[in-house]
Amino acid sequence: MPIKVKIPGPLQKLTGDKPEVVCDNCKNINDIIDSLDKQFPGIKDRLCENGKVRRFVNVYVNGEDIRFGNGVDTAVKDNDEVSFIPAIAGG
Repeated sequence: MPIKVKIPGPLQKLTGDKPEVVCDNCKNINDIIDSLDKQFPGIKDRLCENGKVRRFVNVYVNGEDIRFGNGVDTAVKDNDEVSFIPAIAGG
């Protein structure tokens, strides 16, 4: 089974308005990002800067924040759910 990836509203224009896409044969978040960019060119530039996930983009694997794990090296497996959530700030 593939890995489900939740796409935030602001990036759905890059995925043809799909709120969820799938990635196959990925071992970690880096692989997920590369797979997304192959499927939807340009999405990596919106998620990453200088080879790292942008600081205002939160990434979760099955609800767990990757910042408290192995970052972009966090392992993924079939049936996992990955979410990219943009941080919201205001005042």
